Amino acid sequence: MSTIDGISVIFDLDGTLVDSEPNYFEAGRLTLAEHGVTGFTWAEHERYVGIGTRETIALWRERYGLAAPLEALLAETNRRYLELARASTPVYPQMRAFVELLAAAGVPMAVASGSSAEAIEAILTGTGLASRITTAVSADEVERGKPAPDVFLEAARRLGAAPADCVVLEDAAPGAAAAHAAGMRCVAVPYLAEQADDPAFARAGLLVRGGQAAFTARTAYDWLAGQGTRS
Repeated sequence: MSTIDGISVIFDLDGTLVDSEPNYFEAGRLTLAEHGVTGFTWAEHERYVGIGTRETIALWRERYGLAAPLEALLAETNRRYLELARASTPVYPQMRAFVELLAAAGVPMAVASGSSAEAIEAILTGTGLASRITTAVSADEVERGKPAPDVFLEAARRLGAAPADCVVLEDAAPGAAAAHAAGMRCVAVPYLAEQADDPAFARAGLLVRGGQAAFTARTAYDWLAGQGTRS
């Protein structure tokens, strides 16, 4: 097996490590219905893939004219999401295999996500990934969410790694843009195939145009092994 030296890997969580979007869709749909917005569809949900929950709800309040305070809507949505997430959140098999390869090679890993810290902890614990990935940063812990680089820069700080020595795995264009803004390399695995041509993905060091169906742990590991450290 080829070795990886001097690189830290930062994973986005939702849509990258785990297929949590169906749970986010259902939690959002139920919250909107509770506040009089019915008929929220998966196609409408796709507009918000890659955007943090707080930012998404702020957009909903504007779009649908919701009167409830943002914090109340956020708490309501997070409560519903956590119930769903704890019941079932599948890990993408090749992503789990990739995490295992990195762990065996001693590569430092972190999660940096737009989800709440509570949601991140619940998913990592429930899926068993917490035993491999012990550093996690929520966008709630930094000033700005993606596409700003804050969450990735904080993850690098906690790992004790220079941004230039970090590689981000992302499924959404805002996350890929955030990685670029942080000065980090990116492996892009688009959650939505039609977004593969987004300019944010064009800057990725490795673009898996076919998304999760085309991603393999071995290909990603070998690409990473060829990157080396930039320090």
